[in-house]
Parts: sequence; C-alpha cells; structure tokens
Amino acid sequence: MAVGDASFPEMPAIPGVRLGTAMAGIKKADRRDLVVIEVPEGARMAGVFTRNAFCAAPVTVAREHLATEQQGARYLVINTGNANAGTGKVGLRDARATCAELARLAGVAAEAVMPFSTGVIGESLPMPRLLAGLPAALETLGEGSESWHQAGEGILTTDTRPKGASVTLELGDATVTINGIAKGSGMIQPNMATMLAFVATDACLDQSLLEELLRETTDRSFNCITVDGDTSTNDACVLISTQRGPAVVGEEAIAIFRNGLQRVMTDLAQAIIRDGEGATKFVTLQVNGATTRQEALDVAFTVAHSPLVKTALYASDANWGRILAAVGRAPVTEFDVSRVTIDLGEIRLVEEGGRAPCYTEEAGSTVMARDEIPIRIDLGRGEQSATVWTTDLSHDYITINADYRS
Repeated sequence: MAVGDASFPEMPAIPGVRLGTAMAGIKKADRRDLVVIEVPEGARMAGVFTRNAFCAAPVTVAREHLATEQQGARYLVINTGNANAGTGKVGLRDARATCAELARLAGVAAEAVMPFSTGVIGESLPMPRLLAGLPAALETLGEGSESWHQAGEGILTTDTRPKGASVTLELGDATVTINGIAKGSGMIQPNMATMLAFVATDACLDQSLLEELLRETTDRSFNCITVDGDTSTNDACVLISTQRGPAVVGEEAIAIFRNGLQRVMTDLAQAIIRDGEGATKFVTLQVNGATTRQEALDVAFTVAHSPLVKTALYASDANWGRILAAVGRAPVTEFDVSRVTIDLGEIRLVEEGGRAPCYTEEAGSTVMARDEIPIRIDLGRGEQSATVWTTDLSHDYITINADYRS
C-alpha cells in the first residue's frame, strides 16, 4: 500500500556513474538484492550517517573509508535482506571482506569501496552468497535509466516500489544533471530515518561545498520525515560529484545547484513517506510562527509521532482534539495557547484557545477522508517555520512488522 504516483522517473545517464545488480539470494531467491555503483576516478564523495549508537558494521567501515581514502572512493556496494547490524566483530570482518573482494575484482584498493546494508538486525551476512553475487553485479554495470531503476529495486526491503528523482539544471551555457535513488518504508525517524540514499551529479564541486550542501539538504528532507519514531542502525546518504561537468562556483551557480539538489532530496524523502509501511495517508505538517526552527520542528514531530493523531488520520476521523493536545504537550516554554491557530487543509480548526467558530464536523471529515492531508499550525510567537512529512498508522503497519522476519 502506498500513496500517490508510483512511477519511476526517467534518469539521464551521468557519464562515469554505472550501476549493476545481482540476485544473490541474501534473504529471498529471485529478487535483486545486491547493488554495485561505480564512480569515475577523481570523483568526490560526501556522506551523512545514522546517529544510532548501535550503528551497523557497514556504517563504521564506510565512515572509515570515506575519511581515509585519499584518492577517492570508486565503488559502493549495497545489500538488502540483512542489515549486518548488532553483529559485533564478525559483522566488521564481513563488511571489510565484502570491500576486499569487490576491490580485488575491480582492481582498486579495499579502502576505495564503501559498503552499505539494510534488512534484518542481529543476523550475520550470508557471505558465500553475497560474495558470489559480486561478479554478476559488475557484469551488469550500466549508465542508463534502466540501470538506475534496477538499482532502485535492488536496495528495497519492505518498500513496495523503487524511489528515484532527477533534475536537469542550466548553469550558464552548461547543463548539470542530479540523479538519486533511495529506500525506506518503516523504522523512519529523523537522524536520519531508516533509509539509504545515493545521489550523483556530473557537476564539479569543491569537497567542502559538497559536504555543506549535503548537510543542508538532508536537514530539510530526510531529517524531516517520520513514519513511526524509530531510528535505524544503518541510515546513510551519499552525494557523489563526478567532477566531469561544469564547476559550481559563485553565489548564483551555487544557489541554482542547491535548489536543484534540494528538489531531488525532498522528492526522495517524500517518496519514502508515500511508501511508508501500511500508509494510506500522506500528511504534511507545517508549523509557522515559531521563535526558532528547532521549536517548529519540536511541535511538528510531537504531532507526527502521536499514535492518537496517526490512528485518527487512518480512520479519517476528524478528532481535532488529538491534534490540539499534541501541540500542547510539545516542548515549548511560555506557550500562549490563545495565539495558536490550527488549520486542517482549508478548514480552520482552532483559534483563541478553542474550536474555531466556523468549524464543522462535516467539513473536517471531508478533509480527513483525503489521501493527502495538510495540517498547518501557527504558534503566533515568532518568524521561524518548519515542515515535516508523516503517515497515518494502520493495521497493515502492525502486520508488516509482526511478519517481518517470517
């Protein structure tokens, strides 16, 4: 079950970036579950990772390789079906062995390979099957849209569909492409949500700018989504610059590129929410009138994480008091509720501390019955704002997670 358009976009080739997949049988037979991404020599890469203290072995190794490989990473290897998390020293050994074998096959240093995993926590990788799948993944390396699509399929777990986004930008007389794929459906919560995302561009960016733009756009995309309030052990987002296209220099060019990158990141983040486990609603929570952006985020996430709000959304029940109560328990000091307004779509729910005089149950129920629901909250105390995207909480969410390991 998912909300909205399920189509995967056409992805223009980014010269030097090739993607290949294999069916290694890591958890299930006859499905793509191993992906290799090759980037050209001289490419630059930046990454952001989970803040979970029990970070997975591939996260540890990817961080190490990203920090130590002076010549730049050349390959990313991603497996699904097994998170290689909570696996201790054995997990680190397996992640490094995966890098070493791919490096041997490709003729690069082991440190030039970055590993990523997603799937069940606490189980060791089936290394013979995984390693046996690497040659097949390398044999299928390609640059075209179909390769991006197959790679998008190859990183899924409980997702129901692959997620991709692409933009083409004009920088002066030159054209720049930004492509991205992502996975994520459950255990979604900021820092960074349970997700993997791989974004590439042919633009030429300085390393410091690459890292800055990745942090900025991640904070306003993947760190603004939540399905269930759980933070994964394996989250990672990687931004690759092939350095083969026009240079992004000067305020105007940087602004154009930043906006394009934000579009790709936001599209991917929203695609994760649209495909949230058991989701029947796509919910936009916009908080305005806060004293700080963090205050706005605190209010938005308090509402987004409320089981009572989420179940009302699933039931299409205009029980607006649940939204009011969640806003009221957000960690905001000196809260003047008389200045707060809450709108459900085009309907005013709350003003001056209580139900808006113009509100009717019929109007509220009409909005709640929609697949896409905007909720706007104005705190009336400042100029800062934030937007968060979330889902409802359905019976299917429980079923999916109760049956996850079966």
